[in-house]
Amino acid sequence: MPPADPRKDSQTARWGGKLRALRRREGLTQKELAVRLEISPSYLNLIENDRRPLTAKLLVRLSQTLDVDLSAFSEQEDAALVSDLMEVFSDPALEDDAISNVDVRELAQSAPAAARAVLSLYRHLDAARAQNQALATRLLGDAAPVATRATVPSEEVSDFLQEQRNHFAALEQAAEDLWHKADLDSDRLFETLKAHLADHLGVETVISRGPDQPLRHFDQKSHTLRLSEQLAPRSRHFQMAHQVALLEHKTLLDELAQSSAVISPESRALGKVALANYFAGAVLMPYEAFQKAAEDLRYDIELLGHRFRVSFEQVCHRLTNLSRPGQEGVPFHFIRVDVAGNISKRFSGSGIRFARFSGACPRWNVFSAFATPGRFRIQVSEMEDGQRFFCVARTVSNEARGYHAPHVVHAVGLGCDVSHAHKLVYADGLRLDDQDHIVPVGVTCRLCERNRCIQRAVPSLSAPLRVDENLRRSSFYASGS
Repeated sequence: MPPADPRKDSQTARWGGKLRALRRREGLTQKELAVRLEISPSYLNLIENDRRPLTAKLLVRLSQTLDVDLSAFSEQEDAALVSDLMEVFSDPALEDDAISNVDVRELAQSAPAAARAVLSLYRHLDAARAQNQALATRLLGDAAPVATRATVPSEEVSDFLQEQRNHFAALEQAAEDLWHKADLDSDRLFETLKAHLADHLGVETVISRGPDQPLRHFDQKSHTLRLSEQLAPRSRHFQMAHQVALLEHKTLLDELAQSSAVISPESRALGKVALANYFAGAVLMPYEAFQKAAEDLRYDIELLGHRFRVSFEQVCHRLTNLSRPGQEGVPFHFIRVDVAGNISKRFSGSGIRFARFSGACPRWNVFSAFATPGRFRIQVSEMEDGQRFFCVARTVSNEARGYHAPHVVHAVGLGCDVSHAHKLVYADGLRLDDQDHIVPVGVTCRLCERNRCIQRAVPSLSAPLRVDENLRRSSFYASGS
């Protein structure tokens, strides 16, 4: 019998490539790294070529000698990279190249740096397509060809937040410091924030009148912060804390926004806004108090909103920040969509994959939430790999700003791995393993292999389109297999 091939150990294969990429990034030879790990260069060579395992003991030693975050070796990181690559290689332009799932996984495992370079190239290609589309539309009008969705600054910022796991310890600390330094009072938050802006930053806060005023405007010449009368008290508090971040923590925001995921100047500017929003959320919902309340109230979003005097969506955002070591909350994913299905915000702390370059699966409850405005939609979703998620969705609308102001409605979805569902009040009385109530979902139609889905919008890569004029199934793109 031939000897077992160690390359069949999936962790060995994955970690060998990662270790090699890490060593090269640090500018070390195999001999130099072997000395630090207290192993022989030949043994390190076997590890990097997937012929020996990278043991837990060596992982710990690696983290100590090179200050490496062990999360870089997590399966979740691999899954995210593979998922993104799968979506890239599902592009119709590559349809004839017959790139298999195995090919994509091998690329992600053996050459993660090259895999991320492919993603970066595709983002630039996607942006170039959109620029060509815009130019063609100007020149040709309705005759212009349709282009794919571009990589826009908001997408880069979403990648940045995902890269940081949507948790910024420095901003959490700054928010806690503000409570002590400004002697904030939850019952008098407007007054105490206003006093801090005036006494420590020389900023006068005034309420502007009239329907055409910006919701928030800071005049740098007069050092005046103007807040619209259309803002509800909770939104005024949020905007004041946001302005504190921009003025008092400008250097910190600039440093945090200098990420490899944030490329363009526009993205960095938008990233600073997102970070200032993070700070404002941390001020209104201090970490320790909020995390404890979330557990005590069993993640009841509405009750948390009442306790901390914030909006439904602000609570959902804050719930995705709870990953402080030793004080973690349930790892949630978050998504916000409009009635056209556009994803304007997304973050995956649960491990669920979101479509980045194409439309999302229409079977998610976040889309059906529009059919029952203001009501919760509960769903147990099952991905193709069998992983299940417990998902809660509800519509949210902008605050009333006058009779003639446009009424904007979004749907927000919050979810976690089904193993955490029992911690949420929304799972009470549900049989989470009841097959009749589990909804099969995918990342996007192009990648999903559930070929009989009646909501399929485009053919699957696994089942090329075959038109039979004498046969009509429940969906035009559904196959009989």
